[in-house]
Amino acid sequence: MDYTQIIYDVADHIATITLNRPDQLNAFTNTMMRELLDAFDRVDADDDVRAVIVTGAGRGFCAGADLSAGGSTFAKGGSDIITDAGVPRDGGGMVSLRIFECLKPVIGAINGPAVGVGITMTLGMDIRLASETARIGFVFARRGIVPEACSSWFLPRLVGISQALEWCYSGRVFPASEALEGGLLRSVHAPGDLLAAARVLATEIAQNTAPVSIALTRQMLYRMLGESHPMAAHRADSRGIVERGRSADAAEGVTSFLEKRTPQFPVKVSDGLPDLFPGWEPPKFS
Repeated sequence: MDYTQIIYDVADHIATITLNRPDQLNAFTNTMMRELLDAFDRVDADDDVRAVIVTGAGRGFCAGADLSAGGSTFAKGGSDIITDAGVPRDGGGMVSLRIFECLKPVIGAINGPAVGVGITMTLGMDIRLASETARIGFVFARRGIVPEACSSWFLPRLVGISQALEWCYSGRVFPASEALEGGLLRSVHAPGDLLAAARVLATEIAQNTAPVSIALTRQMLYRMLGESHPMAAHRADSRGIVERGRSADAAEGVTSFLEKRTPQFPVKVSDGLPDLFPGWEPPKFS
């Protein structure tokens, strides 16, 4: 796919996805949605990619949905994608779910205003950093709609139910410092330092960890959020230790540590992942 509203670049095992409608503060469209879905498919298919950074071009991260259609903007449910059952789907939710299912760690570098879907699309990312100039808002009630992009699932898990409700009830736009205090952000940086800080974090992951271990860890931690007892984790952990413990990656991890050198993990994500969750199937929309 040729991209018109995002930029996709890979260097040093890091994919950088840049939302690229700077004159519109990178407002979200159906075209951007489709391009993001395709980009994350590329991420998962490329063994050279070991981490992902998502940021915005210009002075904004994403100002939310493109409101150029005026009062009819949300009349289709925010997306023209139709399921086999004929039910419209929320485009932001499709992006959030695709990020949630990604096999690589995803870092959000929020370089400016992130409002509506501009912030909810980041909730399925693993780590969020922001510029001091970023302003964030869960503004849905002020637009006469409701939280979308699966944010009613992600946000309370990230910041707690009381904080999530306050931000969604008020719909106000608040500074990055409040988002940091509320637990939504890992760190806040000067504008010129943000992307570099994100790359330092992505590089630490890319250079020192086994890609298959990262993919499995991501699945394990997220899937355990819905379990009612730690026994489910014990079962998955036990399978994982057995499968990974006899892998070439485990031998390399120990050997490189003892030899005090950077590891060169041989097993690729594209080789397939061990099944740590027998019988597990992702829920269907319809």
